[in-house]
Amino acid sequence: MSAGRWPTELRLSKDRRALSIAFDDGAAYELSAELLRVTSPSAEVQGHSPSERKTFGGKRNVMILSVDPVGNYAVRLAFDDMHSTGIYSWTFLHELGRDASKRFQDYCDDLAAKGLTRDKAGVK
Repeated sequence: MSAGRWPTELRLSKDRRALSIAFDDGAAYELSAELLRVTSPSAEVQGHSPSERKTFGGKRNVMILSVDPVGNYAVRLAFDDMHSTGIYSWTFLHELGRDASKRFQDYCDDLAAKGLTRDKAGVK
């Protein structure tokens, strides 16, 4: 891990729809459960190559059920749609926070291109 990307605080919101994370380089982010779910670093979402990446609709109201440490380098998030295979490294979370607006817009663009919505369940 690069210097300055060590978490100093990790907090799940009371409504379980956001994860707040602060880093020792001063960066702090509030990441929605929806963004965390649809960008999960799991093979289920990312596939084994860019062509295998899946776009999931219907995740607007997804909630985080648990945040579990994985060694000293990551957390595993479990969501109420039963997805729990993503391991979110500190580096991944830092980069996701930094690029959250673009990543969310890319997600919305992918949904539109595939005829999906944030509210309509489905995978294409």
